[in-house]
Amino acid sequence: MSEANEAKQAKIPYSLNSKKVSEATREWLHNRGVRVEEIAELVMLLQKKYYPNLTMEECILNVEKVLSKREVQNAVLTGIQLDMLAEQGKLLSPLQDMLENDESLYGVDEVLAFSIVNVYGSIGFTNYGYIDKLKPGVLERLNDKSTGETHTFLDDIVGAVAAAASSRIAHGKQAEKETGDGPDEVRLPEDH
Repeated sequence: MSEANEAKQAKIPYSLNSKKVSEATREWLHNRGVRVEEIAELVMLLQKKYYPNLTMEECILNVEKVLSKREVQNAVLTGIQLDMLAEQGKLLSPLQDMLENDESLYGVDEVLAFSIVNVYGSIGFTNYGYIDKLKPGVLERLNDKSTGETHTFLDDIVGAVAAAASSRIAHGKQAEKETGDGPDEVRLPEDH
């Protein structure tokens, strides 16, 4: 028996490659037409009123921090794959029809988004609800049904990432206020 066959025969335990998961998350977002900067624009929309000196660089940094969380990566990869399968007509009915038409009573897309929002506390829920209702910027594009693309999960995921990044900013700004540190010195607990 060759070494290759012996290796196949021996059950090699599964080992998660975190770097590959992170890279795939960003690649799949990109492949589905979503840029980090577009998500950061949503963050700016959500937070500029409260923090007039907020910069786009801060928004991008916070989106990147949210996207570095494993829970978020799992939601992104799961949602995008379901959208792609629906777009290709590879799901069974009635799920195929519900995803293809972004059925308003389906709701599992929002539940997946809540797993992202929840990473940074309850403030994210209000941010998410607001942005989901308004559907500005990239969310308007993702909700355009005339493109032939299916983004039933992705639009909610993008809104949830923006809401989570907004929550992260709010927590960071509160920490700055309490400690008197500048934005470069403030570290949230998950950054340690």
